[in-house]
Amino acid sequence: MASMRDIKRRKESVQSTQQITKAMKLVSTVKLQRAKAQAENAKPYFDKMFATVTSILEKTGTINHPYLIPNGSTKKAVIVISGNRGLAGGYNSNIAKAVIEAGLTPDVTKVYGVGRKGIEFLSRRGYQIAEDDSDMIDEPLFEDAAQLGKTILNAYTEGEVGEIYLAYTRFKNTVVHEPTVLKLLPVEFDEKQKEEGKKEAPMNFEPEPEEALDLIVPKYLNSLIYGAFMESVASENGARMQAMDSATSNADEMIATLSLAYNRARQGAITQELTEIISGAEAIN
Repeated sequence: MASMRDIKRRKESVQSTQQITKAMKLVSTVKLQRAKAQAENAKPYFDKMFATVTSILEKTGTINHPYLIPNGSTKKAVIVISGNRGLAGGYNSNIAKAVIEAGLTPDVTKVYGVGRKGIEFLSRRGYQIAEDDSDMIDEPLFEDAAQLGKTILNAYTEGEVGEIYLAYTRFKNTVVHEPTVLKLLPVEFDEKQKEEGKKEAPMNFEPEPEEALDLIVPKYLNSLIYGAFMESVASENGARMQAMDSATSNADEMIATLSLAYNRARQGAITQELTEIISGAEAIN
């Protein structure tokens, strides 16, 4: 059985840890409010951008454009957005696992990492890290998304990769965060979309289709990357807030258990001392 001194030291250690988890929860709560507002304000624009551009590309017919036709490469590029820090529950591991479960295997996949935790997880499993842009997720800017979009589009047009994916955590609400892997290029349509596209009149472009798509597709890609930045930051802070709240509650339970153990040990020590005193008095008599 642990001594009173050991129990007291452990209790003090747990109390110290609890102060840290409380502080981290408070910081995450403040950050979450700002990130949530930014994500919710931006979401309608990026959802509409995805729907609009998908609709446009669906009606392009047989336009011979590098963004719309397979380039022959079997390699795949995936932008993986995670966090630079841990202590956020399963936030970082879940998005990395989503990449694996999407069938993006190490032998054909190049990872463009935004967040050290995701990069560490995937590199340990044999994935090639084509680029590390972890600093972007600290304070995401549209310029960062545009820079990353340009890099990955160049890899696509030059035939280094034949498909582009985006892996991020969709922010649904404060407690629900959904790891998501989205295919960006080439755009895929289900059978229903294909049939509807055939029924509608072909898309007319002004200026020429190639010139229009040169402008539209990069904007589409950059917008989705930036939107994923916003949702991922909100999701990370929400996940960290929940993790720290759970850790604080667990610390409360441990402190209560240790307090009970300390009181029992103290009571046992007092009882032992009284027994020894009484035994000594009886021996004298």
